Amino acid sequence: MSLKIENYINLADDKLGAEALYATDDFFADKSRLLSRLDPVWKDDVYDDNGKWMDGWESRRKRGEGYDYCIVKLGLAGTIAGVDIDTSFFTGNYPPSASIDAIYSPEVDPTNSEEWEEILPSQSLSGDQHHISEIDSDKVYTHVRLNIYPDGGVARLRVYGTPSVDWDSIDELQQIDLAAVEHGGRALACSDEHYGNKSNILGPGRGENMGDGWETARRRTPGNDWVIVALGHAGNVDRVVVDTAHFKGNYPDSCSIQAAYVKGGTDDQVATQSLFWKELLPSQKLNAHSIHEFVSEVNEIGPITHVRLNIFPDGGVSRLRLFGTKAD
Repeated sequence: MSLKIENYINLADDKLGAEALYATDDFFADKSRLLSRLDPVWKDDVYDDNGKWMDGWESRRKRGEGYDYCIVKLGLAGTIAGVDIDTSFFTGNYPPSASIDAIYSPEVDPTNSEEWEEILPSQSLSGDQHHISEIDSDKVYTHVRLNIYPDGGVARLRVYGTPSVDWDSIDELQQIDLAAVEHGGRALACSDEHYGNKSNILGPGRGENMGDGWETARRRTPGNDWVIVALGHAGNVDRVVVDTAHFKGNYPDSCSIQAAYVKGGTDDQVATQSLFWKELLPSQKLNAHSIHEFVSEVNEIGPITHVRLNIFPDGGVSRLRLFGTKAD
């Protein structure tokens, strides 16, 4: 599998506004659980009125013709690079196979009668396993439909892709967060993410808890930790916000930011290049559970496409905001 899902955004993340609109049946487990950002869990001896509690979407055993499906509105419209149909903890009740359709319907939520396009032909599934498939399409979609044959349970559906942003509609003088996930910002690489995913720092709003941020293990060797972010569009950054929400005894002592206008190369080669990038933000002291805003401290280095956030020596950051204007 050549697809590197960590370089894409889960467009079906409930924290980004994704919603399970309709399911033919979710008797055993509610369809909304299919989109949870959290990893699925198993709970021993937990039952509800309809049977064993399962962390996912599960339909009842079908006793007639047909199959079950669930229609999902993506949190962000975009191109789809790959999907993950996760059957974690579904061992005797997973679907034998599944397929995925997609549609672009920004004005109204689609129904089963709409013109859906198959983006993933039927795939065989196994129990308690991730099923990652690459999607070969450059079309923009707003909804997907997960079809399971004939019934059963799926723990999570991840739809990895790139948000579609109409940059032509954004004025050249308009201040926006160029690193925000809704503008196509992506966390490409980091030194360590022992406690929290690097992509969390680009998410909407303030972090809900320490798990909704990026946190490294305690560093026991010389050096510092870092994360590299690709902006959604080349731009001129003139305001930086570093939020350490919920990190009280484990926030970094200080931080700095390097940046560059990267031409060519691939996402996995950027880390080596970043050693020589210009200084966008000189080293700044950080505090616990605080929003740190830097304006006068930001250096004017011209248009950039990537940044490297350095934290010294280690710790946790909830959000990184890079405000500025788009560049040609």
